Amino acid sequence: MKPAILIQRLAACLATAGMCAPQLLFAQATPAGPVPAVVDVRLSQNAILQGRLVDGQNTPQANMSVSLASGRRVIAVAKTDQQGCFRFAGLCDGVYWLSTGPNARPFRLWNPQTAPPTAQPYAQLVTGTVRGQYSMRAFRDCMANPLIIAAIIATSVAVPVAIHNSQSPSSP
Repeated sequence: MKPAILIQRLAACLATAGMCAPQLLFAQATPAGPVPAVVDVRLSQNAILQGRLVDGQNTPQANMSVSLASGRRVIAVAKTDQQGCFRFAGLCDGVYWLSTGPNARPFRLWNPQTAPPTAQPYAQLVTGTVRGQYSMRAFRDCMANPLIIAAIIATSVAVPVAIHNSQSPSSP
């Protein structure tokens, strides 16, 4: 088999896989990127979760919304005060997600009587992107753009053809 035919068939296979792969990637229901470690937090005696919202320099973030979710369902939303503090009342033990904007983190809440000694007295959530942190969500969103997919497919076809044409002897 001629190398040019092999390259053309390989380009066609890559183009087909490129058209199918994004749909398979987006069909997953799992979050992109590594899941952050769960932080143990001790509830107060009245089943209240106390927390603080800060930026990367540990500066309190006032008047910001903080969402409390169990699984994918948002249970409550609170606003931070001037010191960046927030609270949610009437909670049970379990794993909850605290989020503000694109930042989310899991916390395991404990009753005061059953909390491990390492459990924190309050939940601290950090806003903004920490240096070195990158989410695969940006890549996934980029790959959902049909123009990007078309450009990748066109490149995967055009480059082998150009290489083949540059190696072919020119006719007089």
